This record gives sequence, C-alpha cells and structure tokens, in this order.
Amino acid sequence: MSTNLAAKATTSIEAPRSKVWEALVAPDAIEQYMFGTRVESNWTAGSKITWQGEWNGKKYEDRGVILKFYPEQTLQYTHFSPLSGGPDTPENYHTVTINLSGDGNSTDVSLSQDNNADEKARGESEKNWVAMLEGLKKYVEK
Repeated sequence: MSTNLAAKATTSIEAPRSKVWEALVAPDAIEQYMFGTRVESNWTAGSKITWQGEWNGKKYEDRGVILKFYPEQTLQYTHFSPLSGGPDTPENYHTVTINLSGDGNSTDVSLSQDNNADEKARGESEKNWVAMLEGLKKYVEK
C-alpha cells in the first residue's frame, strides 16, 4: 500500500456547511446516500466507527477510528474492510479525510483516501467516492 496513491473526489453542494455536515454524521442520512450503509459511531476523536451493509452481494462490517472531528470543517477516520482480503493490521487501513469549505449557501466538499495498493485500487476507490459524493449532493439539495 502507498500513502502516496490517494483517491480524491470533490463536489460543490448548494447548501450551508451545517446542513452538509449533518448529512455526513447522521446515520439515517448516510444510509440514504452511501449505498445503504449503516454507520455507528459516537462521532468523537478516538472513538470507533463501523459500517455495515452489503456490497456486490456480500455482507460486510468495516471498521475504523475517528481521528479528527471538527464540526462543519473536517472529518477524518481510518477505515479497514475485511472484503479487501488483507489481514486487519495497520498497514491495511486507509485514512479518509473529508474537508468542508465555503460560505453562505454553497459548500465545497473535498475527500481523499490514502494507502491504496496500486493505481487500479486507487481508481476503484475514486470511482466509489465520486458516486458517494454525488449521492450526498442529491440528498442534501433535495
């Protein structure tokens, strides 16, 4: 894995940061735009976060830890998926960082995920994150 092979995605959402942030941390909202994923966390730095759902016909329970939680600014967490086939060891975790910026009724969202194994994995991750951000945008702007 390489921390230099980062998947990146961005979008602009016509809504205030407070509304976008709420959608990023509200489990009911996340389930609506993130491929049906059920998320559990108490949303504080150092706390656990889990994602449960089904991907390509396989049930999963991914896990990680919240690293940064700055409301309406930055959400950062580690992420490990047993579906990756690798062991649950630190070198197999990604760090996902979501930053919000903008003023008034427009919010820019930038996301990065490091530690992709190769260009193919980076590309797949990027495709998934672009789709997730498109879902977030539709959810928040509805």
